[in-house]
Amino acid sequence: MTARKPAPSRALRHLSVEAESTRVGAYRGSITGVKVDKMSVSFEAALGDEIRRAARAAGVGLSSWLAQAAAARLRADALREFLESWETAAGGLTPDELARAEAELGLRADEPAA
Repeated sequence: MTARKPAPSRALRHLSVEAESTRVGAYRGSITGVKVDKMSVSFEAALGDEIRRAARAAGVGLSSWLAQAAAARLRADALREFLESWETAAGGLTPDELARAEAELGLRADEPAA
């Protein structure tokens, strides 16, 4: 008798549906229970062109690419806020700690992370 896989949690089912719906041409019909917030945004023409190129290169729709970019920015902002709070409570990072982090991440302190 083969063991059955446990059913994914509600959060994982949502992520799975979302991932499937972000592929170009993969979404048809409607997804019940998923809130969509439709927005209108404006960009300089050159930036808009670059965003469209990046979305095509990533193989995702424009809305999906913008949502991923916004989510990445929100994560970066949350990390920055956490680190500022931590440094206020625990003191700044020492040069040794910075050097270790740079080595582990393959970064240099004078270069942006990405």
